[in-house]
Amino acid sequence: MDQVSAKNVIIEWLLGSTSGIAEKIMPIWEIIRASFIVPVLRFGLYICLAMSFFLFVEWLHMMFLAILAKLFRKKPEQRYKWEPLRDDLETNFPMVLVQIPLFNEIEVYKISIGAACSLSWPADRLVIQVLDDSNEIVIKDMIEKECRKWEGEGINIRYQIRETRVGYKAGALKKGLEHDYAKECEYVAIFDADFCPEPEFLHRAIPFLVHNSEIALVQARWKFVNADECFLTRMQEMSLDYQFTVEEEGGSSVHAFFGFNGSGGIWRIGAINGAGGWNDRTTVEDMDLSVRAGLKGSKFVYIGDLHVKSELPSIFKAYRSQQHRWSCGPANLFRKMVVEIAKNKEVSIWMKVYMIYNFFFIRKIIGTMFAFFFYCVVLPLTSLFPEVDIPKWGAILVTFVITTINTGVSTPRSLHLAIPWVLFENLMSFHRTKAVFIGMFEAKRANEWVVTEKHGDGLQNKTSAELSTANEPSHLRTILLQELGMAVFLYGCGFYGYFYGKDRYYLYLFPQAIFFSIAGFGYFGTVVPAS
Repeated sequence: MDQVSAKNVIIEWLLGSTSGIAEKIMPIWEIIRASFIVPVLRFGLYICLAMSFFLFVEWLHMMFLAILAKLFRKKPEQRYKWEPLRDDLETNFPMVLVQIPLFNEIEVYKISIGAACSLSWPADRLVIQVLDDSNEIVIKDMIEKECRKWEGEGINIRYQIRETRVGYKAGALKKGLEHDYAKECEYVAIFDADFCPEPEFLHRAIPFLVHNSEIALVQARWKFVNADECFLTRMQEMSLDYQFTVEEEGGSSVHAFFGFNGSGGIWRIGAINGAGGWNDRTTVEDMDLSVRAGLKGSKFVYIGDLHVKSELPSIFKAYRSQQHRWSCGPANLFRKMVVEIAKNKEVSIWMKVYMIYNFFFIRKIIGTMFAFFFYCVVLPLTSLFPEVDIPKWGAILVTFVITTINTGVSTPRSLHLAIPWVLFENLMSFHRTKAVFIGMFEAKRANEWVVTEKHGDGLQNKTSAELSTANEPSHLRTILLQELGMAVFLYGCGFYGYFYGKDRYYLYLFPQAIFFSIAGFGYFGTVVPAS
């Protein structure tokens, strides 16, 4: 049959020589399909396969480092000088500042303050600093009373407030270091409101800093007290366990660099000041400081068997806000620091390559966008356009093999949840990809900061004043139209593929659509009922 040209179609359309709307539209559609949509989709597929290759190579790299660290590399206590501080000479114990930043976190403030005040360290060598940015008078009063209670038990605890919340957490931490008593301290431990360090935390971490002047940061591993609360928390545990077990273990043992997690770590204050102090230019002030300190040649140590208990967000709205900050911030920081990293003269070329390519570009940019564009856009569209053929290794094999190995290594108890985890991560990639573009182009929400809601002990053991403040109707389920729109798109592609497609991608599309539907109707996570 002769190929239909655009010129002939337009002439016939204008002359009305064809009959019926369908007969008029179909030739135009075939031209658009063949000359524009299919080439663009095929180009998008090639880009996604290239990203898949880069991610696969990075995965092999990180797994190699993690295995190397586990089997052949010495433990942190063997790689660096470490010996316990002598209890018989209290002058050997350096002054340590513990900072606890708070903002209206009524559910959990007692947890972190109590744990910090229970740290095993000479009382005259320890200062607990509660940085309260709360804007609710009732909550501020409760937190101050809690501090006074511990002060009455002989704890050197300081309750600090600011006139404004400028700079958010970074601003609070920076202001906290400006007090005269803080300037007398050599090290600062940072714990968010829901973090609970073990009493021996400082005894395990401080010797690394005391005996090794090149070490700027000691990071402990987070352990989650509510991982079994719901499906949402189980998914988060799997993702974060991989980050700690593979990325930070490997980065620490081989490169002596990784991103500070913002809590559960202890810094050398001189290293903070030497790197320029806390900076609020992005929503990832912890990563910002890590990169700047790393560019000064400082080394970081991750201690996998030093645990700090913490809580995972179990409300889907809170988790989405957290993920927006965690995805937007790194992209925005990459935009602002890539030239500075490239021009740096104080670290080796390999460290600069690791920071730019591995740490930022692959993990924070490509790793975030790939899952969405491939599994939520390109693959579904191939059901509508069978001319575009996806290699099966790129669509299924590599992803699920990697996922199974990742889960088996980092969270063995959740191996049976490997496939649901892939579907959930693809769902979240939609939200994270939006955040990456917002950060890269510094759009309106680039500096949005929302404190992640936590439950603490739930609604138990609270006074009537606490209950009246804690129960907010914002915890009710909300309808997320964007997620529902994605669900409709995936259902449509799935049904078309089922009836007309040559591949069986609907076996993936329908479950993925169900996950988007569940998220769209707000049925991931828990709900705290309104009073």
